[in-house]
Amino acid sequence: MSDRDLYESDFVRWADEQAAELRRRANGADTAIDWLNVAEEIETLARADRREIHDQLVVLCAHLLKWRFRPDVRLRIAILEARDKIAELIEESPSLAPYPAAQLAWAYVRGRREAETDTGLLDLPPECPWAVDQVISHDFWPRT
Repeated sequence: MSDRDLYESDFVRWADEQAAELRRRANGADTAIDWLNVAEEIETLARADRREIHDQLVVLCAHLLKWRFRPDVRLRIAILEARDKIAELIEESPSLAPYPAAQLAWAYVRGRREAETDTGLLDLPPECPWAVDQVISHDFWPRT
């Protein structure tokens, strides 16, 4: 697959590979280009998509907890939008597919804290009660 094809099909993977290549060239290149910072900036672009997935997982966890434990404050649209955003990011960069699973536990901690703050509930589960596939699935809705 060419760099252009990879750029079009998986931006995050392309950015990671380009940053690695720039660093390799930086060790031997005699040029005015600030290779290390250019590589860092390219990685920052990839980190933005990862950060967005993490942030959307926080939103999902908070709203799924509210859905389960406070049916009176349900926001279906917030859940749908967060799931859509994660799906779009993974579709644009398939190498991000395993990222939600890697981030769910940490995102749940923040989401639980937000749900507790919003609802006053203090006895929410300490660990995420759902698998990552459930959290990001448009077909999953916690039972009350």
